[in-house]
Amino acid sequence: MSYVAWLSKIRSADKSSAIQGTVRKVHYSFPDGNEMIEEYSTETGVILRRAWKVRSDLLKNDNWSIELGDAIPKVEKNDGFLMREASSEPFLSKRVTRHAIEWRIRNLHYPLSTYTITCDGDARTITVRTSNKKYFKKIAVPEFERCNFPPVQEDLTVRHQNQTLIISYKKPPILIEMEKAVLVELQNVETIEYNNMQCEDLLKGLIG
Repeated sequence: MSYVAWLSKIRSADKSSAIQGTVRKVHYSFPDGNEMIEEYSTETGVILRRAWKVRSDLLKNDNWSIELGDAIPKVEKNDGFLMREASSEPFLSKRVTRHAIEWRIRNLHYPLSTYTITCDGDARTITVRTSNKKYFKKIAVPEFERCNFPPVQEDLTVRHQNQTLIISYKKPPILIEMEKAVLVELQNVETIEYNNMQCEDLLKGLIG
């Protein structure tokens, strides 16, 4: 199996797990000092979010990089009021279902015929470009790297609606197998069930 290295990394981590409602949150501390948080649906077993702690020696603080799922919105206080960051720029988010990986690029109002989306099998990436040269994005796919899978054009589908470009890639069997192997590993992790307030405080402590 070509995903042995990723499975070994998961096994090597110190793991803690908590359930809040229908979401299971798993925190990983790896031997190399890296940290990762995953959130899973307890109803489907599908992963909802994956985030990595990014350490900055220069800024003397840590941030979380969202690999999968909606980004955590930046919230700032202004004269006592909470203000969320807003932008009209194209914004990429990623989610998975049981059978596909899906990317949504919001704030792209060009018609579908404007876009060219291609797979790069060697680089394990998906590239989006527009004929009017207004947008270009090379999307890294860590899942393909972990299972050493070269994406192919035939399994890629694209649609456009509500100013959002939606790209879907059918999961290859090896990726589905890798995900199942990780879930089997997580069955051995002790899980605590928290109420909403306790779990929110725990997550705030982790993502700081």
